[in-house]
Amino acid sequence: MAGVNIMGEHEGHPPHPELHMTTLSPAVAPSKLSDPLQLIDVDHVQFYVGNAKQAAFFYAHCFGFQIEQVCDLTTGSRDCAHYLLTQGNIRFVLSSPLSPEHHSAMELAMYGDGVKDVAFTVFDAEAAYERAIKNGAQSAYEPRVFKDSRGTVTMAGIRTYGRVCHSFVSRTGEYELTKVKQGGLFMPRFKRIDGGLCTPATGCGPQGGMGSSILAINEHNKKHPCGLKYVDHLVGNVELGKMNYWVKWYEDVLEFKMFKHFDDADISTDYSALMSKVMSSGNNLIKMPINEPAHGKKKSQVQEYLDWHANTPGVQHLALRTDDELHSIAALRSRGVDFLTLPDAYYDKVWDRVNGMLKQHGHEAVKEDHKKVRDLGILVDADDEGYLLQLFTKPLQDRPTLFFEIICRRGSQSFGKGNFKALFEALELEQERRGNL
Repeated sequence: MAGVNIMGEHEGHPPHPELHMTTLSPAVAPSKLSDPLQLIDVDHVQFYVGNAKQAAFFYAHCFGFQIEQVCDLTTGSRDCAHYLLTQGNIRFVLSSPLSPEHHSAMELAMYGDGVKDVAFTVFDAEAAYERAIKNGAQSAYEPRVFKDSRGTVTMAGIRTYGRVCHSFVSRTGEYELTKVKQGGLFMPRFKRIDGGLCTPATGCGPQGGMGSSILAINEHNKKHPCGLKYVDHLVGNVELGKMNYWVKWYEDVLEFKMFKHFDDADISTDYSALMSKVMSSGNNLIKMPINEPAHGKKKSQVQEYLDWHANTPGVQHLALRTDDELHSIAALRSRGVDFLTLPDAYYDKVWDRVNGMLKQHGHEAVKEDHKKVRDLGILVDADDEGYLLQLFTKPLQDRPTLFFEIICRRGSQSFGKGNFKALFEALELEQERRGNL
């Protein structure tokens, strides 16, 4: 398979320096001792989708993203269309092929819409790529420099599990990450959707239908924000028996460390189970949990994912962080986002469990209104560091292969271990409705 190149070229396998998102936060250089590749943060997440324009409107309408920039026929991209969506420090790039011969068209037919590239911001993309290759990585594409009068974007990629690749991204000039975060151009060939997308003659911009409709939803989202700020973590599903293989891959290639470990005793119900290990970069800012199915009476949600993803590993869900879970969930529900429904008995014991744990470790009780938490169907958990609030959407597309988690952390750096049973019961109910349990 070839990657999608925003400059209009075809390349071999996973994406390339094509289009991508940005999700940074820190500005401090990672220690070379704790993080030899000097990964700063998630730079962007690239999705392959069947229709980028339509998908952009979905994420804008339902999740409050700004449709900020585009790279398509109007900007000289002849092979693929790319839309840059932003919210807080999150950047999504939605990419669609413009011909059935393009490699991404074949991949979409096989897997459906989904995550193609989890890209990392680095200080030197070429150096990070070379170190990863030396550590045993397989190349997705060699270093490339995209350059114009504004600056440069250097990208290089390595393959990881299934359809997914990791790109290393470094930027200079007007394309520096700090400027991208402030609304600067993402990379060469991208144009803003702010009235300067194209000339009036092209039919884009405020005088044209597409530009005006996008500007309208962007303006609405500015006035009614959903409050999503960061990519907290990205969860990959792999085949039975492959979790430890990919754990070692992240340890060896990207020099990650294991952050948390959950087995089937932690994540199980009477019917299904899974195992999970959370891999983290040296600075603990990039977290990549890896799941594999465990034996149970019926199919786990991981096995369901694999069944509908051509028995191929991939990214199952993205956790998006907010500072105000109640506001974000209320806003998303008002926009029509469907979330999992918790068992009725969940709230009978959750407050004693959570507040008891917080008191035991010298923390204050959950400050959010308990009734509002229940009314919104939000999960709550605590550990020795604090507590978190979280909720999971139902699948975002027809195949049950991608969903979002909305998470708010009040000190806790865990993943809601105390909620696993309730979450699984909710997931199993949805699996049963789909005929996949």
